[in-house]
Parts: sequence; structure tokens; C-alpha cells
Amino acid sequence: METHKKTCGCEGACVCGGCATGKGACMDWAVIPLRLVVAIVFIVHGYGKLSGAGVGPGMEGFIQMLTGLGVPLPSFAAWVVALVEFVGGIGIFLGLFTRVWAGLLAINMVVAYALVKTKMPFPAGEIDLAMFAINLSLIGMGAGCISLDALMHRKKREPQPLQQ
Repeated sequence: METHKKTCGCEGACVCGGCATGKGACMDWAVIPLRLVVAIVFIVHGYGKLSGAGVGPGMEGFIQMLTGLGVPLPSFAAWVVALVEFVGGIGIFLGLFTRVWAGLLAINMVVAYALVKTKMPFPAGEIDLAMFAINLSLIGMGAGCISLDALMHRKKREPQPLQQ
């Protein structure tokens, strides 16, 4: 791991765990499409829930849907889901707290699948399963070196000049 620190400065934030293997750059670039797809899907769906624009029913429609499904505290749940989708999508896009947002979005997909998609034919839940799998991958891999997570990690490790 010491070689890795000297090679790219990621301090272990690389997907591969070390650029010294010669594969770090490829792995860090490979995680970007996963982050972008998840980010776009959740930003669009979260925004739709919050505003009613695009693919979402708006907050009132979403609350009514959750009420019909018997979700406890449907207003609170609707706001939590919409904000996790929208803000979490932005976080994953930027690579900021990626593992945390991916975990919350994976839980979101499990709940959505269990409440809604299990009552439909299998193809209706394909996107939920794919988003769940991608989020699990992001939990395991993190955002990679090309992210704000890695940048913050590097900045914490940089020596600070002595002030007199």
C-alpha cells in the first residue's frame, strides 16, 4: 500500500486498492459509468417526486401512492425517499460520500421492489434490481480516485504548513 500512496496519492481511495498494480487507472475510470447511470436515474426520479416535473408524480401524488400501499407516515417517507434519491444522485455524481449514498439508495431499491414491483410481472422490477446491484457495487468499490471523496481524503493527508 505504501507504493500506492507514492504512485497516485489516493491514499487507498482507488477502486483497485493500489495503482502500484498498474490497473488502478483503468479501474477508477471503469467506475465512472456506474456512478453516472445511477446518478442520472436517481436525480431525475428524485426531482420528479419533489417537483412533479419529468418522470415523477410530484410530492402529493407520491404521498397518495405511499398511503395506498399502506406505508406508515407516508408524508415523511415520501420526503425521505425523494430527498435521498435527488441529493444521493448528486452525491454519487460528484463522488461525494458515495458509499453512504449508495447504501441508502440500495435500501430504497429493496423497499421499492418489495412494496411495488413484487406485485407485477418480473420485467417491471428489472430497473430496480439493476440499480440495487450497481449501488452494491459502489458500496464495495467506492467512487474511485476521480471523485470528491478521493480529493477530500488527499487533502486530509497533506501536511499543513506551520504557522508562526
